[in-house]
Amino acid sequence: MTLTTPARSTVTVLGPGGVGGLLAALLARAGHRVICLAGESTAGTLREAGLRVRSARFGEFTVAVEADTELREPVDACLVAVKHTALEAALTRVPPAALGDGLLVPLLNGVEHPATLRDRYRRDRVAPAVIRVESTRTAPGVIEHGTDFVEVDLTGDPVPHDRLARLAADLSGAGVTTRVLDDEAAALWAKMSFLAPMALLTTLHGLPMGELRTRHRDELTALVEETAAVSRACGGPGDPAASLARYDAFPAGMKSSMQRDAEAGRALELDAIGGALLRAARRHGVAVPVAARVVKELGGTAG
Repeated sequence: MTLTTPARSTVTVLGPGGVGGLLAALLARAGHRVICLAGESTAGTLREAGLRVRSARFGEFTVAVEADTELREPVDACLVAVKHTALEAALTRVPPAALGDGLLVPLLNGVEHPATLRDRYRRDRVAPAVIRVESTRTAPGVIEHGTDFVEVDLTGDPVPHDRLARLAADLSGAGVTTRVLDDEAAALWAKMSFLAPMALLTTLHGLPMGELRTRHRDELTALVEETAAVSRACGGPGDPAASLARYDAFPAGMKSSMQRDAEAGRALELDAIGGALLRAARRHGVAVPVAARVVKELGGTAG
């Protein structure tokens, strides 16, 4: 009996921070060729020292990766792991001609970015993904994985299923729980309807989930219900009770990434989350008075 060795893929990771760095390290450890794209300083650090991961699930390990400031050759997939606020500048590192037939896999918050990316890259190669993980870059090339899970949902209505299946197999083989979902809108709104209330309200009030869900329960409930209604109108799921139950199960000290950005003085993904929610509500005629007030108080508009 002859055993076949799984083919090695070439994957580039745009933004090797907490999320991108973890995926890059896991894929490299599984034997795939990984090219990280970053600024010259970070790229130099990665070339010299590799990626170091500290994780309760995956242990502590260091793995070598390639690194550059720009994609210069075709790859099987490019994982886009920057925040929405840095997306436009970061995409200059991935020229469409260099990417060619490769998948572009944005791991971004929000629901509007796939259309933007399909204006720049081959529309049948843009494969939006949803990731569930808590992972932080504590220094260039140093990743702290804070949850005992990392889960990815791959989708992309016009993308050939076999291309999604191959990437899913690569990620699963690297230890990432991965699914391929057929409905892009449903996949993106499943995360948006859960993420938006938590991100907006923890940031507005400057409170972790434990205090938010007790001190501002009525406001949280109202925003969850509004977001669920918008999600349903857009073809996504909408179960307010399920979202609230998940919030209640979170550790009391848990903070949203938007809240952490606010505390650090970084740009907020307010338009990608709150603005997109308001624009979708307006298109579908869904009343969202709580969402509109919260976004306004945070300094955003409906766009």
